[in-house]
Amino acid sequence: MLERELTVLAFELTTPRPAECVFCYVDRMLEEFGCDNTLRWAAQWRGMRAPRATALEARLAQRGGYCDCEIFLNGWAPSAGAVVYDEESDEWRWRAPRPSCCGVRRGSSQPCALWMPLRRPRW
Repeated sequence: MLERELTVLAFELTTPRPAECVFCYVDRMLEEFGCDNTLRWAAQWRGMRAPRATALEARLAQRGGYCDCEIFLNGWAPSAGAVVYDEESDEWRWRAPRPSCCGVRRGSSQPCALWMPLRRPRW
């Protein structure tokens, strides 16, 4: 019985919210469970919300997102209106309260309006 309850709880904790975009989902999962150096959370979101988006992992890798945390280190960042600069910590932080995902249509692997691509220098 305990095993079944744990399985149900794990599913509930890691299921994307209705209309939640891939980046909001991955960011939420990273905060709760961390990165295992794979695209585990991005792949899980794709499998549950956009199974036809077979090029998602390749698209993330093109921008340097070879694992879930690298999506945000190399490829995308919160949009300017979603964060504030904290001088004390010298970091950008989510506005309080943290904005909810703006949502995307079912099957879309595009980020919601909370995310923007990082500008990459041309070499």
